[in-house]
Amino acid sequence: MPPAPSILHEPRLARIAGLVADASRARMLSYLLGGEYASASELARVASVSAATASGHLSRLLEAGLIVCEPRGRHRYYRLADGDVAHALEALALVAERSSHVRQWSHPSRVRLRFARCCYGHLAGQLGVALFQGLREQGFLREREDGGLEITPTGAEALSALGLDGASWRRRSQSGGSAARIAYACIDWSERRDHMAGKLAAALLALFIERGWLRKRPGDRAMTWTPAGRRALGSWVRPDAPVSWNQRGTTDDRPAAHDLRRAAPTSTGS
Repeated sequence: MPPAPSILHEPRLARIAGLVADASRARMLSYLLGGEYASASELARVASVSAATASGHLSRLLEAGLIVCEPRGRHRYYRLADGDVAHALEALALVAERSSHVRQWSHPSRVRLRFARCCYGHLAGQLGVALFQGLREQGFLREREDGGLEITPTGAEALSALGLDGASWRRRSQSGGSAARIAYACIDWSERRDHMAGKLAAALLALFIERGWLRKRPGDRAMTWTPAGRRALGSWVRPDAPVSWNQRGTTDDRPAAHDLRRAAPTSTGS
């Protein structure tokens, strides 16, 4: 019997759900949530599978449009296809942990990840939420009718003070079409409140890392808010924002260090 006409127009969830349901593929996708490129061998290690098995998984994820591949010489590097895929994965994580959210995020192994982490190129976690709240409360951003966020004149001045082209960012946030994607609210996996996503959020995180205000280790989504970062961004976040924690659960006051993972793939290693 042919399917009812209404069923033909339903979202095709089964195929995507089946891909994400596999534990090895889920680990690969979670690893790529940081927004960076990873080699096939790197993803094989993350998923604890052989190179041949990893290749099969990556082929299926590519075919479904969940990831993209960028060749560099003899090597290939992978990342999530776009922000929509990243947001869908974090939304699934939210649903999966509804009954165990408090317990999961109270575990010592997640303290650093909860405080600050990279989510597909923008800042998430407690610090990301506090930063977004601070930007809105200080009048740097305001709501657009289409659901995005517009940069205000005050916000443009603040961005310029950081070294970005505030006037240009403001114009981009006011134009039609893709302007809503310049800055918009994104529900946070650990905090279940909004942090900022979009092109502005990605530009800010890149700047924070470049300046040594946030520190990130290769292969680790968790980030440290350095003393230099607290001095530079203290006025940008809510005054009750938590301090940075290291893996032992104590405040991290070590000097800032530049520890950038590659922003674009190279042809070395696999």
